[in-house]
Amino acid sequence: MRMDRRIGGTRSATNVRNFEEESSMDAGDKMKHAAESAKGKIKEKTGDATDNRDLQAEGQAEKTKADLKQAGEKAKDAFTD
Repeated sequence: MRMDRRIGGTRSATNVRNFEEESSMDAGDKMKHAAESAKGKIKEKTGDATDNRDLQAEGQAEKTKADLKQAGEKAKDAFTD
């Protein structure tokens, strides 16, 4: 997608390319954080089922960390739009 620089706020080709790269990176990060959260949830549930408090705590910590990253992405998206 190539756009020429015009009066009226149309993006230049370089700006469009940077926007597309940033958007794909954000999508990848969001999927990564969601996967980390799911992994933490699985560890937490496995720890519950096996009465392994260490595994449960580790899973809970991973899930919380991933959830905080997701919240940061959402905040960044809110300010970017």
